[in-house]
Amino acid sequence: MDWPKLLDAAAEDCVRALATLPEAGFTRRAHGLEWSRRETLDHVVEGLLGYTALLATRAESRWTSLLGSLRPGLPLEHCLEGVTTTATLLSRTVAASPPDARAWHPWGTSDATGFAAMGITELTMHTHDITGAQWRPDPEHCAPVIERLFPDAPRHADPVALLLWCTGRGDLPGVPRREKWQWHGQV
Repeated sequence: MDWPKLLDAAAEDCVRALATLPEAGFTRRAHGLEWSRRETLDHVVEGLLGYTALLATRAESRWTSLLGSLRPGLPLEHCLEGVTTTATLLSRTVAASPPDARAWHPWGTSDATGFAAMGITELTMHTHDITGAQWRPDPEHCAPVIERLFPDAPRHADPVALLLWCTGRGDLPGVPRREKWQWHGQV
């Protein structure tokens, strides 16, 4: 699996979907979240930058002291550039990391593929939240993420529906909806 390429492709899909939304709508609440669409977009950028910092520094026990956020009042175009930039930083860090690189994350010390999968999850699920569930991620981006981060997931033919279920955003026939969830980042 070419995780950097997968991460880049997921970021491109998400930015393309988000660019179709009217900028004025970013003050509205994101679907299923307490955050506005703008706060959710900032969370994505901060998450990608945070994962990059953890992996690049090989953090052992806590978040790094790096804080990244988008400045209030920036136009949507600039915010979407932030998504592309931080996703690129993460994918390049993943590509440059040796196979034995490990870094702390509160949900399990992980390797480069784990951080790539976390980044893809942030991108796809929060784009889903921001678009009000009107956008559907590429199933080819979801299947490897489920395999890497959600090893206990039930079998299901649709990787998009399964990733939505894994992250508490969707239902699967015959399976109780997840009220609480977390991925398994550890190697």
